[in-house]
Amino acid sequence: MAGRHLAFGYVDQPPLAPLLTRITGILGVSPTAIRIVPALAGGAVVVMAARFAALFGAGRLGRVLAALSTACAPLVFALAHLGITEPLDLLAWTVVLLCVTTALLRQRPRWWLGAGVAAGAGVEDNNVMLLLLIGLAGGILLSGHRSVLRTRWPWLGAGIAAVIWAPNVSWQATHGWPQLAMASVLHQENSTPGNYAGGLPDQLLYAGLVGVPLLIAGFIWLWRTPDLRFIAITATLVTVYVVAWVPGKGYYSEGTCAALLAAGSVTAERWIARARRPQLRRGIMLAAPLLSMAISLPAILPVVPVAYLHDIRGLDEVTTADTVGWPQLTRAVEAQDAALVQAGQPPTSIFTGYYGEAGALDVLGSADHLPPVLSGNNTFWMWGPGRASDAAVLVVDALSWLRPYFASCRVLTTYYAPYDVQNDFTDLQIGVCTNPVASWRTMWPHLKHYD
Repeated sequence: MAGRHLAFGYVDQPPLAPLLTRITGILGVSPTAIRIVPALAGGAVVVMAARFAALFGAGRLGRVLAALSTACAPLVFALAHLGITEPLDLLAWTVVLLCVTTALLRQRPRWWLGAGVAAGAGVEDNNVMLLLLIGLAGGILLSGHRSVLRTRWPWLGAGIAAVIWAPNVSWQATHGWPQLAMASVLHQENSTPGNYAGGLPDQLLYAGLVGVPLLIAGFIWLWRTPDLRFIAITATLVTVYVVAWVPGKGYYSEGTCAALLAAGSVTAERWIARARRPQLRRGIMLAAPLLSMAISLPAILPVVPVAYLHDIRGLDEVTTADTVGWPQLTRAVEAQDAALVQAGQPPTSIFTGYYGEAGALDVLGSADHLPPVLSGNNTFWMWGPGRASDAAVLVVDALSWLRPYFASCRVLTTYYAPYDVQNDFTDLQIGVCTNPVASWRTMWPHLKHYD
């Protein structure tokens, strides 16, 4: 939906991901079209993991292991299937780290310019890129590479990133900095005691069961290698920030994954070489990532028939559970709209509680000529009610929001996700509100909620 309202910014994201989704949208509304960009991003990250291993001095086995462990990491193969900001974020972080590492280790200062381009694209996709840049600055200052800051190249890279980022900064400034408000909300929602307890383990497990020892081994090796210590410092600063400030968003540290797994692959390669029977160790190290992926795959990607998803333990909400039921929800709303029209009470607009519901109705229900779809959630609130009428509002998952502003609100039905799948968009009340006591324009400032 953001791609259908192109702008230099939105409440919950910069403009790059919506723009790319708009471009791939020419192929139609389908999972295949939406997954083209994230799949390419995920594949590129796998290749760059092997490149990191080469920079770190790995041989052929180490490079293969780096690529394989990265490809099999739940974080990577999950994001490679999602049309959201995180796949591009993962790619941008990896490119920045690779360019900076190449510039420092191989004495190729022009790679700082590539880092600047990648960083600029990164902040146009997700402002979490700033976390990496701050961590990198700290890593360079606290390591033996601080002298590079006396050259012009890092500053030229920073200037390129700033120029690329400028349109989004300007949009944020002219719209009241909504992403700062969004960041505050995310902090509050993702800082429960449970989040803090699981903050660090979650970050580790994004690499997979086998990836955890590789991550730890790589992290230790980077700390012990003077020329590469800046990466370990960067990863430490990023991890500490995420655990301390927003532990429920462990994937915010995702972009260091390829470098750390590559470093771990270097140590694994040397461990294999020291063995009396290296073939056995080699087989174990190459088979383990594949086994780990096979174990986690059913819960993370839609490979299990939807009718059996409710039997899968640990089903991931974002990548699997929450992808179920959108056509059915759309048809349920269409049915209530048709019933009200037949009863002589045609809805003049639809109001939903969350952007996912509004987006589904707009994208999947447009061919059936539903009335205008509105929401007070995130950027949908910023787009406003337009010329939509408030005479009779069909309400999806938002009756509590509208009751104070209408003389009559009643429940029509309750929608449940199909196949007994438990996700965030089930057990939703669909109702109707009539006889408004205020206009959309009057009530709109009170309907805003960011989450």
